[in-house]
Amino acid sequence: MQCELCEREIEKLTVHHLVPRQKTKRKNEDPGPTTNICSACHRQIHTLFDNTRLAQELNCVERLKDEPQMQKFLSWVKKQDPTRRVKVHRTSN
Repeated sequence: MQCELCEREIEKLTVHHLVPRQKTKRKNEDPGPTTNICSACHRQIHTLFDNTRLAQELNCVERLKDEPQMQKFLSWVKKQDPTRRVKVHRTSN
């Protein structure tokens, strides 16, 4: 299966809620759309961005791909072995 962010072929993908469940669950709203991404991309998203920013600004795959910090991570992670666990780091601006 292919990660919808880094486009690497990964055996097991995770489900990322494009609008974090924390922002919809309390209001009993529909959790909204999801995307299938690898655990490295998923961990990096939640390392870099808080749920408010994810809900308001980065709530689709295209916006995540266009975000400069994610672009830097995606260009790096694409070169990594998809069978190995990738460490994620908060990047400095």
